[in-house]
Amino acid sequence: MDFTITEDQATLTQGVRDYLAGVHGPELLRALDGGDSRRSADVWQGLVEMGLPGLLVPEAQGGLGLSLLDGVLIAAELGRAGVAEPLADTALVAAPLLAKAGGQDALLAAIIAGEAKVALQHPVNPWVADIDGASHILSAKDGALLLAERSDGAELLDSVDPLRRLYAPVAPTGVEVGTADTLIDHAALIAAAQLVGIADAMLSQATEYAKNRSQFGQPIGGFQAVKHHLASAVVKIEFAKPVIQRAAIALGEGNASASVHVSHAKIAATDAAWAMSETAIQVHGAMGYTYEVDLHFWMKRCWALAGAWGDRAFHLRRIDAAVIGGTLPIGPGHSFA
Repeated sequence: MDFTITEDQATLTQGVRDYLAGVHGPELLRALDGGDSRRSADVWQGLVEMGLPGLLVPEAQGGLGLSLLDGVLIAAELGRAGVAEPLADTALVAAPLLAKAGGQDALLAAIIAGEAKVALQHPVNPWVADIDGASHILSAKDGALLLAERSDGAELLDSVDPLRRLYAPVAPTGVEVGTADTLIDHAALIAAAQLVGIADAMLSQATEYAKNRSQFGQPIGGFQAVKHHLASAVVKIEFAKPVIQRAAIALGEGNASASVHVSHAKIAATDAAWAMSETAIQVHGAMGYTYEVDLHFWMKRCWALAGAWGDRAFHLRRIDAAVIGGTLPIGPGHSFA
């Protein structure tokens, strides 16, 4: 399996990163945190103009027709920038599922144009995100995936992440468009990719602080203890990235063991982001956990996504069931099958 990022993928990723760096920095995050909607119409329109809502929609249906691997690369950039807009749920999870289901060309066209957003609901989450701004909702019920137009009246809940708008689950209804497993696999994969992007952002902030903060006459980044903490976190981050890429390829190709690879990716990404958040707090010292430090936006997103679409225990159970149950053969002869 080749994990080399192609020139086209690198160009796309860099373009999205540059755009988000220009419009979605800490200043915007603080402005959104102080507003009522926690959303920016200008940022959403910019994402639409870049064609991102149609990223994973086949060309025959008006989209860009890119792969799930491309999707996780963009999801990582959304995490890196701390994007509040529900692009990941609509464009990187709902859109490819609806395209695969067939018969949803009108809705897909509306998604591509930025006129429709899809909220996601599954029993593994005690909430549904961004249902207030959604036009439709994909719900898992009794193993099926149902699509319905969104109705009003959902109860707003609290979130550790001030920029996540969470609501109480609603009664699942609608037409069947797939299976519940496809929803949790795609959503968990995209959450994992965002977690790695979040970890990269926290690493950058901690490293920059370590370069500029001096103690005992030198930058604290020169001390071995700080270097070792950061290096340990970097290893976790870099080891998580190919695991996520493998899961994306396996899921995109419909591999029989894709769900196990997704669970592995979610665990690896969660562990990496969690370790990076702890390290970043330590590097920032007594300032690390305060609201005045921008780091807290990414830490809170990390904590929120760590438990979204299956926490660590949930995904460990899925891996255990596959390995112990024999559906995932292990050993040297199967490592690269």
